[in-house]
Amino acid sequence: MKTFLFLLGITCVLASRTGGKIEELIEDEFHSPRDKIDRPHSDFYNPAVSKIEQFKTEREFHRPSVDKAEQFNEEHEFHTPSESEFQIPQRQCREVITQFPESVDYSNLSIDELIQIASKHEGLEFLADANATAAMGIDINNLDPDLIADAMATTYEFARRRGYPAEIHRIQTSDRFCLELHRIPGSPSNPPRPGKIPVYLQHGLLDSSAGWVIMGVNHSLGFILADLGYDVWLGNVRGNRYSRMHLDHDPDGRRGDRRRFWDFSWHHMGTIDLPATIDYITEVTGHQRMHYVGHSQGTTSFFVMCSMRPEYNNRILSGHMLAPIAFMGRLFSPFVRAAALFQNSIDFGASLLGIYEFLPNSETMARLGQAACRDDAFFQSMCSNVLFLIGGFNSAQMNGTMLPVIMGHTPAGASTDQLIHYAQGIRSGNFRQFSFGAITNLLRYGNINAPRYNLANIRAPLTLYYSLNDWLADPRDVRELFAGMSSRRKLIQITDPRFNHFDFLWAIDVKALLYDQLVEIMKEHE
Repeated sequence: MKTFLFLLGITCVLASRTGGKIEELIEDEFHSPRDKIDRPHSDFYNPAVSKIEQFKTEREFHRPSVDKAEQFNEEHEFHTPSESEFQIPQRQCREVITQFPESVDYSNLSIDELIQIASKHEGLEFLADANATAAMGIDINNLDPDLIADAMATTYEFARRRGYPAEIHRIQTSDRFCLELHRIPGSPSNPPRPGKIPVYLQHGLLDSSAGWVIMGVNHSLGFILADLGYDVWLGNVRGNRYSRMHLDHDPDGRRGDRRRFWDFSWHHMGTIDLPATIDYITEVTGHQRMHYVGHSQGTTSFFVMCSMRPEYNNRILSGHMLAPIAFMGRLFSPFVRAAALFQNSIDFGASLLGIYEFLPNSETMARLGQAACRDDAFFQSMCSNVLFLIGGFNSAQMNGTMLPVIMGHTPAGASTDQLIHYAQGIRSGNFRQFSFGAITNLLRYGNINAPRYNLANIRAPLTLYYSLNDWLADPRDVRELFAGMSSRRKLIQITDPRFNHFDFLWAIDVKALLYDQLVEIMKEHE
């Protein structure tokens, strides 16, 4: 029965993205979005070609004889457009933003007004439910306006609200995705200056750059490193809320356009996004080498990069893998195991329905959480957020006051193929490239099985940090990964036996349990 509920819930997660638009489900897969001129366009969609067709249609444009053409032009004041007038511009998304408007002040609002505004923010809908907030231990009558402002703030707003300088850097990948990086070049106690060593922090699955700052000063690694004098760069991979941009494809467009946008897994992040980010950080700072810290999927994509593009091993001063994920055959997470069990059905269903993005709504996840989790009311509320459902929950290390902030920033969006790629690894027990099926694999890879990533290519000096209560990075899988690498490496177990997958970012004692030691190891490599 539980297995059925899991499958039903996962199917609902996918189906929730259709929004009842049946016409999109039967739309021609190969219909070009540029053939439709009356739909709204994203900032990165260029309708120039469609405008030409519209212009011709409105004028009933054709090729008459020369004399008739001249008469036609005179009567209609018609001007034959030159190539330069309808030339499609070569668009780019490279941009640096350092000036921002003042943050919104919520301190003068009443509690009712504050809840009304906050409950409309994605992830904070639960604030309008008195039973949900009570179960989570949140006193709705004493809601802190600053806390709600943090829950609705962007990463750079979050930093600037605490007096830290912050910048937005947008870069373009080789396959025309637009990635948004957030930079904290200094702190109130350690202002920006040239020559600081850069540290690149890369988030995990369904997360964003916000994961490195939302627990605040003295608790979040982004702020800790900035206070210590590092030039901190927070990455955002393709498809999350900050990097939901492409120069040609619309993530919310017609079916064919959506399919092209979301056609990626963490393999592309490792082979394209991370190298592009490292190259850009070098371009801006002048430092050829930098420290790297990855959490969860941020470690997976790093292993892919060093395996597939081994020249980037030399760009890493030290690498720190928090809750490292490569092998997943022994993971505990019931949600992820259920997804892996029905991986082929989910993959087929998602393709059939044209659902390529994994971004569950709160109502669907609440129902799935109630079906999948134990009866404890507090834990039930946590399971309404897909991250806790995937990675588990540790109430001893969770600051309940910060739950609105966490749930206001996660989940941050992902491709269904990212989860399917992980599901393939769970079923195979191997760390392999994406499997497209036997026939396509044979055409792409020359073998019916997807090739394994070559761990021997990983030569950067690494430290792997793991815990005993991690639902995703099982200690046995981490040790198998550690044994297969040839780099200079360390393996460190977190001393708290209850420490789980998300405690690497959000635990109350994460600084003492992890970050202090991480910083010391970084300094050893400088």
